[in-house]
Amino acid sequence: MIKNFFIRRIRILFLFFTFLISSSALFASYLFIPMDLTQANHLKAYGIAFYSIERGIDVSWLLNYRGGSFMMIYDSRIEDECLIRGVTCDVIADVQMQGILHEISASDSNMDEIRLTKVPKIAVYSPKNKLPWDDAVTLALTYAEIPYDVIYDEEVLSDVLPKYDWLHLHHEDFTGQYGKFWGSYRNAAWYIEDVNANEAMARKLGFSKVSQMKLAVAKRIKDFVAGGGYLFAMCSGPDSFDVALAADGVDICDTPFDGDPIEPNAQSKLNYDNCLAFTDFNIVLNPYTYDISDINVDPNLHISNKKNDYFNLFEFSAKWDPVPTMLCQNHQNVISGFMGQTTAFRKSKVKSHVVIMGESKLFDEVRYLHGTYGKGTFTFYGGHDPEDYQHYVYDPPTDLDLFPNSPGYRLILNNILFPAAKKEKQKT
Repeated sequence: MIKNFFIRRIRILFLFFTFLISSSALFASYLFIPMDLTQANHLKAYGIAFYSIERGIDVSWLLNYRGGSFMMIYDSRIEDECLIRGVTCDVIADVQMQGILHEISASDSNMDEIRLTKVPKIAVYSPKNKLPWDDAVTLALTYAEIPYDVIYDEEVLSDVLPKYDWLHLHHEDFTGQYGKFWGSYRNAAWYIEDVNANEAMARKLGFSKVSQMKLAVAKRIKDFVAGGGYLFAMCSGPDSFDVALAADGVDICDTPFDGDPIEPNAQSKLNYDNCLAFTDFNIVLNPYTYDISDINVDPNLHISNKKNDYFNLFEFSAKWDPVPTMLCQNHQNVISGFMGQTTAFRKSKVKSHVVIMGESKLFDEVRYLHGTYGKGTFTFYGGHDPEDYQHYVYDPPTDLDLFPNSPGYRLILNNILFPAAKKEKQKT
């Protein structure tokens, strides 16, 4: 009888502990990272998603659900990392996870789940010599603790690009005109050093002019996109890239930049078919003028309308147009404007097949666009720094600890995660 009593007690204890184990699995099975206004640090949350994928933990990107939230199977390492980095997260039960997915999958909801499964290999095209301005993308990557490699002309022309999934173009001038800083900074030590470094590299790589080297680099990058690469560029990177491609075989550099005058009738010789995003633009031939082309809007319009300078993100169908939906995930749909060498793109100069994702109707301009070329994609973003309205040469880098919830910087980081998405069959 005593034996039966102990057997019953053991069975009860066994069932009790089984219940505790199953309850723990039920009520602590998933980690949810909100990306709405409840999130303490939106920017570092992207780093957490990247950190998870690196450790073999797939991440669900919940498009249009609470600002584009993240969800993954519970792992104490991820929860600890959220605590260390100051990222808001919640431990939720399996039943809660199923409820979220049920809500998202409803046919009348503009939401969807995208699985992030691949660790994208990231490269930043950036000069090795120090220039007196920062780069918003490298600031964002560093702050979010997302690893990347720095490459430049020599690496690109030695065919390293196939090693990478995603490439960012630093605020580069692919036309060989050094950002057209000659008018204001030709006697500055950094400008002289930049010219000397580029000329030396051109000679090393067998080019007689810097413009020829930059064109060769631009064409390799275009091939990278055609082969399936993801390209992201801001500020002067997008328009100088397309201008250089359009001017293939045409000398558009004046004497201060390459030692000889511009080719006669250079404008009429441009080939817009070579361009990824822009068409029918006019190049700016005056070496004293800051602009490379009229793709860029008049900066005086922005300066005089600073209080009204903002742009709206478009809303796309999460279930039918997942790519632009991913790229537009945010906790705000209205983004404060910010200037740059190229502040925004004239709408009339954007090719018809390009998807406009953010625009300002006040200025009739495009701030954020996306397109496909070959097997790859490109995303162009106007402006220099989303949290520094009018960034000047010699200004210090932006301290992102002061802007952990920046909606403008979130657009950059959306592009970082985009290549991690599991490829689904296109619905359109």
